Amino acid sequence: MNQENGTRKPMMGLALGAIGVVYGDIGTSPLYALNACFDPQYNLPVNTASVFGIMSLLFWALAIVVSLKYVYFILRADNRGEGGILALMALATRTQQRKRGQFSIFILLGIFGASLFYGDGMITPAISVLSAIEGLKVSAPGLSSWVVPISVVVLIILFMMQSHGTEVVGKLFAPIMVLWFLVLAVLGIANIIKAPSIFAALSPIYAIKFVLASPKIAFLELGAVVLALTGAEAIYADMGHFGRDPIRMGWFGLVWPALVLNYFGQGAMILQNPALASQPLLYGMVPHALLWPMIILACAATVIASQAVISGAYSMTWQAVQLGYCPRLNIRHTSEHERGQIYIAGINWALLAAVIILVVGFKSSDALASAYGIAVTLTMVITTTLAFVVMGKREGWKRWATYALLAGFLVVDVSLFSSNATKLVEGGWVPLLVAAVSLFIMTTWKRGRRLLFHRLHDGELPVDMFVQSIESNPPQRVEGTAVFMTGSADTVPHALLHNLKHNKVLHEQTIFLTMLSADIPYVAQIDRLKVQRLSNSFWQVTAHYGFKEEPSVPDVLAALEASHTCEIDMMQTSFFLSKETIVRSKEPAMSWVRRTLFSMMQRNATRPTDFFKIPPNRVVEMGMQIEL
Repeated sequence: MNQENGTRKPMMGLALGAIGVVYGDIGTSPLYALNACFDPQYNLPVNTASVFGIMSLLFWALAIVVSLKYVYFILRADNRGEGGILALMALATRTQQRKRGQFSIFILLGIFGASLFYGDGMITPAISVLSAIEGLKVSAPGLSSWVVPISVVVLIILFMMQSHGTEVVGKLFAPIMVLWFLVLAVLGIANIIKAPSIFAALSPIYAIKFVLASPKIAFLELGAVVLALTGAEAIYADMGHFGRDPIRMGWFGLVWPALVLNYFGQGAMILQNPALASQPLLYGMVPHALLWPMIILACAATVIASQAVISGAYSMTWQAVQLGYCPRLNIRHTSEHERGQIYIAGINWALLAAVIILVVGFKSSDALASAYGIAVTLTMVITTTLAFVVMGKREGWKRWATYALLAGFLVVDVSLFSSNATKLVEGGWVPLLVAAVSLFIMTTWKRGRRLLFHRLHDGELPVDMFVQSIESNPPQRVEGTAVFMTGSADTVPHALLHNLKHNKVLHEQTIFLTMLSADIPYVAQIDRLKVQRLSNSFWQVTAHYGFKEEPSVPDVLAALEASHTCEIDMMQTSFFLSKETIVRSKEPAMSWVRRTLFSMMQRNATRPTDFFKIPPNRVVEMGMQIEL
């Protein structure tokens, strides 16, 4: 019994943390989702049939897309506990390793999906905070001109808090979000009591009748209904922060019931007074005396709503770095207990700048709503497509049932995306532009690194041949250990050849060290090192790290010394690195734009000494020019 309670307490704590971080985005959708459904642009008559139809569509969208697809099904597609579209891409490419022609397709889908997530990460904070601050237009119309400046200040405070870490922010936000969902539920129940017939809309029959009666309007309405689903992708992206079970516990135990009660309460309010459909519905549910406290709570909740996509963006970037699609960045782990909780200053401030531009440029949540759905729904389509590959190969699953379920999800996703595609000119181009730029940057870095690798290792000597020649004709030796960082375990690094050519000496002990990132989040300690002793003085060491781990050269050397007869004195050890300068080749392998961008990223990437935790005062850099 004690053991059970000991397990339950951490689970409850993680579930509360998940409510504070993961569900902020989808939890604040009641501020604007149903209002968007009754926007005058849809020419939807406000009557009993349309209210029941919209409520039924909304409920079943939540049930199918969020509860069934993401929370129950997609969370099973974890890469050893890690979620997100890049983790799914890694699983898909690993599943299809023998089908080389499909490799590039899955990689492109995964990178584009990750790029779309950055667009979502920009729009979510902007629309969430704006929608809450716009409550001032109801309570104090004279302050309407202050909505944008106040929103900007609130967002700056939010992004400044990120450096304290997801764990600290989650503990701070969890009580507020629990209160928020409880208030949503209470407000919903208070209005449902006045019109309990609204519960009839739980039947899918009303959604079907609505679609059949007005197919064109119903199709366009899907673009507004999807606003109730925003944040679903963050549920999957943040799985590595909290785990599958706490996320599910938070959704089914509190979040989903509270959202359904509140949406149906708003629907009941419209049934009683159709004129309210053009007013902020959530604030219309609040007694006038409690309006200001509700605005303050809504502001706090929408600030928290931004946290889901911000922390998701950190996780996505860290995975991209480790998988080789992004330059090395300064990544700080903010928790001593949870390895997945990180902070990336560069991403944080870039997101803040983009969010402020959106707030100042669009000025209202209604204007931003058009840009919101495209990134969300297209990411959903990509996730489902990759899931076809991953989930269809899982052992113990009936393949036909899995494919049938995924096909149903794909039909829903494509329908939602198609409806939002009609808003491309109205603002939908914004997330697509951000995704296109991000895709260009990531593919440029990946291609540049691949070309650089081949250029570096073209013409290099095989390790075995080099060691044999050195042992038969040894140069002068100096005391200590030399560690040569190399990307290839089969050839001699240029830094060693340059050192031998110019200094004409070798250290008593030489280690060729290759650091490799695996397509799994964490590598077991038993699989960490692959060691080969080439001779009495030469060692070949390959260290494997997962894409959620921090590589550390000192740790590798300590493990090498502990597990093999290799004595390493760090005070007598020198680390040799190659520093490449990119120059134009006579026959360029990259366009001028890509080569310039790659060269800039190469110069500004985090130094290997910082990334691999190499003591900087023990490093020797050997410069060389590489033609691309």
